[in-house]
Amino acid sequence: MDLSTEVGSVRLANPVMTASGTSGHGAELAPYLDLGSLGAVVVKSLSDRPWPGNPAPRVHPSPAGMLNSVGLQGPGVAAWLDDDLPPLLATGAQVVVSIWGARVEELAQAAQLLAGAPPGVIAVEVNLSCPNLEDRRRMFAHSRSATAEAVAATAACGRPRWAKLSPNVADLCEIAGAALEAGAEALTLVNTLLGMAFDPASGRPRLGAGVAGLSGPAMHPVAVRAVYDCRAAFPEAPIVGVGGVARGIDAAELLVAGANAVQVGTASFADPRAPARILGELGQWCQANGVQRIDDLIGATRE
Repeated sequence: MDLSTEVGSVRLANPVMTASGTSGHGAELAPYLDLGSLGAVVVKSLSDRPWPGNPAPRVHPSPAGMLNSVGLQGPGVAAWLDDDLPPLLATGAQVVVSIWGARVEELAQAAQLLAGAPPGVIAVEVNLSCPNLEDRRRMFAHSRSATAEAVAATAACGRPRWAKLSPNVADLCEIAGAALEAGAEALTLVNTLLGMAFDPASGRPRLGAGVAGLSGPAMHPVAVRAVYDCRAAFPEAPIVGVGGVARGIDAAELLVAGANAVQVGTASFADPRAPARILGELGQWCQANGVQRIDDLIGATRE
């Protein structure tokens, strides 16, 4: 069985990756699974400088998922390159770096810092679901023009760029088109849904920053729809599907909807071995359903 796949110019041994923000900055999951056995490890989003993140509490359980308001805490690209990347590469993992910024020039600087990264860094995922301080704190991914400007500004990284988009928009395909036109090689679909939780007794938000991102199985159908719509709109565009992948069949569903690869996120909090387990389940599902090549599964919907 051939599980290999391609996300644009990037070839992966299999279609299962970790999702940014759910597996740490480096080799944190190495005690639980062979990181080199995955398609790639996508690290937590990094900015051009150290960032403290949001006040606690930062996570809260939700039916069929969780609310996350960590706030992109990280050491910054320079410190990550020195401290976190070497032990991660030592595991044999292929690495996708996620970057973010509150301004276009911050994204540009983060990308520039990655220009000299070693060959094991195979792609850069541009997290466009962060507040844009130049546009009244609207997310970059909520605006066609801001998305295009942000993607264009990251070209200095010298690697394929994957635009990670938000589902919280009226027309996702319009935003996706802007990202592709601006130089994104692939689309990562999708980031979290916006949500909140309150303690009804006190009337106060349960999370320190108030607004949070909903992830987990509850949003899986949203991710499937996003992948399906963008595959229909952009038949040749490489797509990475992410959202509520907790079982091998969830990964298969995103592939059938049109994804070239998938990412496993929230499932890793309950089971740090989840990416490896899901990869195994996907292989078993393919064998049981007569699928010999992952390529034959991609976009194989029938209506």
